[in-house]
Parts: sequence; structure tokens; C-alpha cells
Amino acid sequence: MELGHAYSVLVVSASAKFNESVRGLLPERFYWPVTVLTDAAGARRELLENSYDLVVINTPLPDEFGTRLAQDICQHSAAGVLLLVKAEHFADIDGRLTPQGVLVLSKPMSTQLFTQSLRLLCGTRERLRGLEKKNATIEEKMEEIRLVNRAKWLLIECLGMTEPEAHHYIEKQSMDRRISKREVAETVIKTYQ
Repeated sequence: MELGHAYSVLVVSASAKFNESVRGLLPERFYWPVTVLTDAAGARRELLENSYDLVVINTPLPDEFGTRLAQDICQHSAAGVLLLVKAEHFADIDGRLTPQGVLVLSKPMSTQLFTQSLRLLCGTRERLRGLEKKNATIEEKMEEIRLVNRAKWLLIECLGMTEPEAHHYIEKQSMDRRISKREVAETVIKTYQ
């Protein structure tokens, strides 16, 4: 398996046997840090302070079954969530949670299926990272457009320029001073506001 970097993992399981065996399936060069907690309440507190790439929930948990925790994580973070349930619960839980982004596996399962599922979640996490990055870029661009528009209206209002003149002024200042239009707009706003 080739991964670009190590993925942080939160394991939530009340089973000491599972917790011990899963650590052996998470080599440090691919999965680090690995945090193991034994209940949903502890996991929720941990997730308020730290973000994780992957969360593995081995049901049932002592303070709740674990499905609500899985749903909450999918709603409030970009972590990949793997929920392990007994075979008799699989069909019902899989049908309810898969559409929400939770990967549900039936226990018992093979080591190969578990590791393949983790790799699938890693790939999904990378796709989400790319989308998050793209979204941030779009938001930055929109913020720049808002600032430039605000600066243009200040130039129109304070210096009597027309909209094309204000636009040209900002672009020319940006080129002449070799700074971004955003920086020019911020200077105009500081000066005339």
C-alpha cells in the first residue's frame, strides 16, 4: 500500500481484544497517531479537541450503540467513518447509515476486508481534502471580489471615478506595484473608509 502520508485514526471500542488486534493492523508508517477510546462520550470529547482522518467504531459501546456517534462524526467532520456491527444488525444499520457516508462492515470480518476498507476510506479522505482545498480557493476568490468591489465603490464615492475608471485604477495599481488586487483593495478601503 502506498499512501502519501500517515492518517490519524481514532478507534472507539470497548473490546480490549479488538483494540489490541486492531493496533497490529495499523502500521505507524501509514496510520499515526492512533488513539483508542472505550466509549462514545470520550470519543466526543476527543473530537472536540482533535480532528482525525479515520474513525473506527466497534459496536456496541458501553454508553450507546455507536450508530449515533457515527452519524454525528459524518455530519460534523470530514473523517472517514468505519462502523463494525454484528451480522444480525448489518442489513438495518447499513441501509440507514451508508447514505450518510458511514462505511458499515459486518462482524466477524477478515483482516483483508478490514484493511481494504481502511484504504478505501483513505482514498475517500484524499478526495475530500481536494474538495476542501478547492472550496477554500473559491471562498478566497469570492472574498477578493467582495473587497475589490467595496474598494471600487469607495473610489466612485470618494474620488468621483466611474466604475470602469475605478476598476482600471485597481488593476493598474496591482500591476505597477506588483501586488494582488486584494492588497490594493485593502489599501483603498483603509484609506477611504
